Amino acid sequence: MDRDRLLEKISIDPRVCFGKPCIREHRIWLSLVLDLLASGLFIEEVLEEYPQLSREDILACVAYGAEMSRERFVDVSLVRSA
Repeated sequence: MDRDRLLEKISIDPRVCFGKPCIREHRIWLSLVLDLLASGLFIEEVLEEYPQLSREDILACVAYGAEMSRERFVDVSLVRSA
């Protein structure tokens, strides 16, 4: 599935989950899925925790996060090499 089709799986509705990006037809925040992946869970483990999701739903979260990283500046500390 290409990136554009994955991104179609994302919805933002001010009346659902406070307008936070969610997986379409679910009330599961993208940030939750990304946090789970960032904490070290594998896609298969996320699917065990949330069996109503598909592998493509999780990849859609990653694709959305990638798109957001291109548009937003994240302030991180500069680490200088010795």
